[in-house]
Amino acid sequence: MIELFSLIMTLGFYLIARRLSTWGKEHPFLSPPVITMFAIVFVLMAFNIPYKEYFAGVRPIHFMLGPATVGFALPLFNQMSRLKRVLKPLILALAVGSFVGIFSAVLIGAALGLPHDILLSLSPKSVTTPIAMGIAEKIGGAPALSTVFVMITGIVGAIAAGTVMKLMRIHDPLVKGFSMGLSAHGLGTFRAFQVNEMAGAFAGLAMALNGLMTAILIPLLLFLIP
Repeated sequence: MIELFSLIMTLGFYLIARRLSTWGKEHPFLSPPVITMFAIVFVLMAFNIPYKEYFAGVRPIHFMLGPATVGFALPLFNQMSRLKRVLKPLILALAVGSFVGIFSAVLIGAALGLPHDILLSLSPKSVTTPIAMGIAEKIGGAPALSTVFVMITGIVGAIAAGTVMKLMRIHDPLVKGFSMGLSAHGLGTFRAFQVNEMAGAFAGLAMALNGLMTAILIPLLLFLIP
């Protein structure tokens, strides 16, 4: 019974969040994934529903994340001609962005005196949850804690991305999308698709490549984490 309730609740909250986002002219604070997440957390806490029971109900949605991620390849294929023209700058941006994404928060955490295991859990904060959990487990961090850091990164990125782009006077949808996917993974990619298809396509590319780059960089640069 709880499993069916979890599935209906998740889909219902998301549909309501989409309505709110449309009503609010897709304001960053009305991002459907963010609203849905907070609503679900509130219900689980209010009714004392264990997360394992909730997850068992939404497993079909979780299963569809794989095909949905692969689906990002279609809009990217439509942008293939432009991708070939900007491939070298994007590779450089990916390398720099991955390195900064790993060590910006880690160095701040080290300056605040956070323990080593928390810094390890913090390092993969800019990639999607499954990759972040896998990296954290392999390097000695806490996968559950990494999940929290990933969620916070995605929420902040999805909300603040538009304002940052305006302050930096960035108008190219390619640059907007790649930056959002690189820094805020799935939620940033969702926000990029709200800009237009080109931004969403390059955000999906950045999200995928950053996951691969981060999985390579962190084990190699583990000695740099205080």
